[in-house]
Formats: sequence, C-alpha cells, structure tokens
Amino acid sequence: MTEWTIAAVQMDCQLADMETNLAAVRDHLQTAAAQGARLVVFPECALSGYGFASRADALASSDSLPGPTTEVLTADCARLDVYAVIGMLERDASGRLFNASALVGPKGFIAGYRKVHLPCIGIDRFVDRGDRPFAVHEIDGLRLGLNICFDMSFPESARALTLLGADVIALPTNWATPSVKMAELVCRVRALENHVHFVCVNRVGEESGFHYIGKSSIINCAGDFLAQADHDRETIITAKIDPAVARQKKIIFCAGEYEIDRVGWRRPEMYGPLMT
Repeated sequence: MTEWTIAAVQMDCQLADMETNLAAVRDHLQTAAAQGARLVVFPECALSGYGFASRADALASSDSLPGPTTEVLTADCARLDVYAVIGMLERDASGRLFNASALVGPKGFIAGYRKVHLPCIGIDRFVDRGDRPFAVHEIDGLRLGLNICFDMSFPESARALTLLGADVIALPTNWATPSVKMAELVCRVRALENHVHFVCVNRVGEESGFHYIGKSSIINCAGDFLAQADHDRETIITAKIDPAVARQKKIIFCAGEYEIDRVGWRRPEMYGPLMT
C-alpha cells in the first residue's frame, strides 16, 4: 500500500460570490497538484462563504450534487489526476439546503456529505440537518471519511467513520477566533483516540463580523501534527500519510506487557447511555 500526499488549502472566501470562489479553488487545486498532492481538501463553504443572514440569501449561492460546479471540478481533477473535497452549500430537488462537501475525482462526482451537527452560527442557523449515514469512500485504495467542522465536537462522528474503515478523515471547517482549541487540541485527540489520520482545513479572512483563524493541519494517527498552517495567511500545506499504519489499530510497545488498542478493545455492551 502506497503513501498518499494530502494537501490542505487554507484560503479566504468571498461571501455569496461563487464565481470568484470557484476560480480560486481551481487555481489552488492546480497548485496543490503541482506540489504532488493526490488528495486536496478545501474549507467548509469554500464556494459560498459562511456568514449568511438568511436562508434566502444562501440559496442563491448553492448548487446541486452532482451539478454544474462538480462538472467543472471533475474536468480539473481528470486533467490533474487528483481527488478533491470541497465545502459548499447543496440544494436538493425539493428545495432543502445543506451545509455540504463534495468528493470529486478524475472520473467524476463520487459522494456528497451533509453536515450532521449544526451549531447556532452563520449559515448553520438556516440549513437543514444532514440526513445521511456516515460513509467511507475508497479512492485508489485510500479509505476516506468526511465530516464538517462542528461534527468534530462529537466523538461519535469520527468513531463511526473509524469503525467503517476510514484511513483518513477530511474535515472542512470554518473556525473563528473562539474555536482555537478545536484547531490546536481537539483535532489531535480525535486522531489519537481513533488511530486515524486527520486533515482539518480552515479558512482565513474576515466575514460578517467573524475572524477566521486558519491553523489548518494534517495529523497522523498518533495525534502528531505533520503540517500546520499559519494563523492568518492563505497557504497550502502538504504531508504524506500511510493508510497501512492507520489500519493497524493495536500498538505494541512491549509485547504482552504494554499494548494499546483504542478501537478493538471497545465495550459496546456498556455504552447504552450513548443511544439516548
């Protein structure tokens, strides 16, 4: 099993300007591919912006999945031979609106993810709750799980993806100033407790009274930062991850004396209160 080079694109986004944002995403995708990345992850709502004041305003900056936007990005992924995860607003045929991310590859649209856990802030005040089970998607041998921002506040989200076989979890996010502990601490805990690689991709800039803090990161399954972006600057960070390491959940420090398996040694029969 080969290593994967993953890129996290920390960028600014323009509220309600899909044309400008899509052009920026396409430019960054090409730059990341030139740096050797095979998987490129963008922030939450990278195509739309986040700080909308109403559902009606947000609907004008949404798209279907699949749709015209993913068609454009599919052509880029095919030309560059990369996969991409892009945060956006999804509008379905019945008029529902979701904070979503799209997984696109050289052969087309692969999957969409709808944010399950919604805080009372920005566009999340107006979108519908994600209604699909967590899922893991295999791309050329890499098993990829998707979450979005506030999902990481709930350990069940990453654990569910781990139990479904994820090697790496991609987390597009929009962390503003109060969320610094999510960027510096919680992301590492989720990687460590599940023995899974994590790529957390935040934005920068000012929007609707929010200051976005950057600090995007790529974390290995031991909870170590492999790469971390600056606080307030647009940048692309890359790192190599090994899927095979994430699949070996038991860690043996000294055989028979010091072994750890935070996944295989669960006691589901004792977790009844989690189901209420």
